[in-house]
Amino acid sequence: MKKIIIGVLLVFCFQNCSVRYSFTGANTLAKTIFVSNFQNRSTGGPPSLNIDFTEKLKEYYQRNSALRIVDKKNEGELSVTGSISGYTMSPIAATADQAAQNRLTITVEVDFVNTLEQKKNFKQNFSFYSDFPPNQSLSQVEGGKINEILEQIILDIFNKTVADW
Repeated sequence: MKKIIIGVLLVFCFQNCSVRYSFTGANTLAKTIFVSNFQNRSTGGPPSLNIDFTEKLKEYYQRNSALRIVDKKNEGELSVTGSISGYTMSPIAATADQAAQNRLTITVEVDFVNTLEQKKNFKQNFSFYSDFPPNQSLSQVEGGKINEILEQIILDIFNKTVADW
C-alpha cells in the first residue's frame, strides 16, 4: 500500500512540477519595435555600411525577441533611431618605424524610446573596435572586421534596449 501511495504521489508531483522555461532574450512588455534606417554620418566605410547595419539590427531583434518590426515610428512601442557617427582606422602600439597593430573602430549613435516605460529612454553612443596586423591593409580585412564590430555593437544595443543588461 505504501508503494502505491508513493507511486501516485511521485506521478502527481512530476505532472504538476514541470519546469516551464521560455527565453526570448528580451525582457520587455512591448510587442512592437521600430528600427529606423541608420544613416552613415561618418567620413568612412563602404557605401552599404548603413544598410548592412540597419538590416542586421532588425534581424537580431527578430531572431532574439518576440518583438514585431513595424514600418512607422508611431506604430512601435519601442523605437531605435540613430546614425553611424564614426568609422576610423588608426595605428596602435607603434614601434620605431611602423605600427605594430592597426585598429578599426565604428561608433553608432542610438536614440531609444520606450513608450511603455519612459524611464528606459536613452541616447547613447555604442562603439567597438577590432585590431589587425600592419602587414594587412584595411581593404584586405575590412569586410570581416566590419561584421565582427557590428555584431558586438548590435549585441550591446539589444542588451541595453530590451534585455536589461
